[in-house]
Parts: sequence; C-alpha cells; structure tokens
Amino acid sequence: MTLKDGKTGMTLKILKIDESNLKQRMMTMGLIPGTKVKILRSAPLGDPIAIGVRSYNLALRRADAEKVQVQQVN
Repeated sequence: MTLKDGKTGMTLKILKIDESNLKQRMMTMGLIPGTKVKILRSAPLGDPIAIGVRSYNLALRRADAEKVQVQQVN
C-alpha cells in the first residue's frame, strides 16, 4: 500500500520510500521509516494530500505520495 492509497482519517506507518532523491527530501521533513502519519484530507481531485506528521501538517503531491510505502496502524 502507498501513501496515496490512504483514506482520510487513516493512521499509517511509513515502511520505506522508493526513490533516493525523494527519500532525502522526505527525511528532512520528518518522513522516515517507522514514523506514523495521519491522512487529514485530500484536494477535490486528490492532489495534493494533507497529512499530519508528529506535531505539524504537510501537503504532498500525489506523485510523491505514491512512492511512499506504508501499512495501516490499528
């Protein structure tokens, strides 16, 4: 499952980021494997996606979100 597949309100745990250039940028924003994120909302056409990470909100492009592997947290 990727971050773009998540639905509003879901809590997800990041497993890995597939692209090395993107991985470095995501890690500087706090998106590292093991981090829990919550899908807050997505724009009407699904781009961008708003997520909550630790104590702040972040908007990601759909193209970037599909490169982030996640699993749902119960």
